[in-house]
Amino acid sequence: MVSRVPQRLESFGDILTPEEASEPILAAPVRAALMEWLEEIWAKDELEAVGLKPRRRAIFTGIPGTGKTTLAHHLAARLGLPMLLVRPEQFLSEYVGASARAIGQLFQCVQAQETPVFLFFDEFDSMAAKRMTGGKNQVAEQDHNHQINTLLKSLDTLDTFAVAATNFGDRIDEAVWRRFEIQIDLAAPGDAERRRILERYFAPFMLPRFALDELSEAMATATPALMRQFCEHIKRQIIVGPKANWDMRREAVLVRVLETVKPHPDAGLPRLWSRKLDDRACAALPWPLQKNLDAYPEPSAPAADASGVVTDFKPRGR
Repeated sequence: MVSRVPQRLESFGDILTPEEASEPILAAPVRAALMEWLEEIWAKDELEAVGLKPRRRAIFTGIPGTGKTTLAHHLAARLGLPMLLVRPEQFLSEYVGASARAIGQLFQCVQAQETPVFLFFDEFDSMAAKRMTGGKNQVAEQDHNHQINTLLKSLDTLDTFAVAATNFGDRIDEAVWRRFEIQIDLAAPGDAERRRILERYFAPFMLPRFALDELSEAMATATPALMRQFCEHIKRQIIVGPKANWDMRREAVLVRVLETVKPHPDAGLPRLWSRKLDDRACAALPWPLQKNLDAYPEPSAPAADASGVVTDFKPRGR
C-alpha cells in the first residue's frame, strides 16, 4: 500500500496515484526499452554486486500526443510509486532567481518524502533549455544559466526515479541531457498498435475486422491521442446526437467528427483527414455501431465504382 503523499508536495504539480494509471499500447521498440529498464530496476541487488546501479532517469521525446505522460505514469505504477507531474508554469518566473529557487525547493521537498515519489517533468525544454551566452540581456542570461546550474546540481543528488518529456529534444541543455541515462523516442504507432488503440477507445462498441483494418490504414501517422479523440467523439455523437435531433447518418456524423478533431500540425496529416468522406475507411465503417460483432450483417467486400473508388460497405444479399 502506497502511503499518502504530504499535501505540501502538491504545490509543485499534480499527484497521480498508481491506481489511476492505464497501460499504454506501445510500439515494439519502445516496449522492449521499457521492459529492459524494468528488468534492470528489479535486478538492483545483482547489479550492485558488480558495482553498478539501475538507471533512474530517462527522457521521452516525441511529437505531442504520442503518450509520453501515459507511459511515465504506467512506469511509476509498475514501480508502485505515486507520480508528481511537474509542469513548467510551476517554476518559470519573471523575477530574477525565482525559477532557480523554486527548482531547488522542489528537489528538497522530494528528497524529504518518507515515501519515494516518481518525478515527471512535462514540457521539459521550457525548464532545461540550453544555456545562453552573448545576448543583449545579460541579466536574463545569467538568471537562466543559474537555473540550469541549479537543475544540474539537483539532479546529481536526486535519489529517486525521474522522467522528463519534451517535444523538442534538441533544445535541451547538453549537460542536462547527459544526466538522463536513457533516451526513448515515442514515434507514431504502427499498424498493429493502431488497431489495438482503436479497439480500446471504440469500446464498448466493436468493429468488424475489415472496418478496423481500413480505419487503421487511414490513420497511418496518427498519434494515440488523435485516435482516442476520434473514437470518443464518435461515441459522444452516438449518445448526444439523438437527444439533440442531429443528423445521425454515418456521413453526417463523420463530417462533424473530422471537422472538430484535428491532428497536431507537427504530426502530419493522416489520410483520413486528407480525403475525409472520400476515404474508403469511411465507407467501410458499419453504421450504426454495435456492441456485439454478431449484430452486424455478414459483410462482403466494399463496392467500388468504375474508377475503383470504394463507394459503400454493403452486407451480403443487399
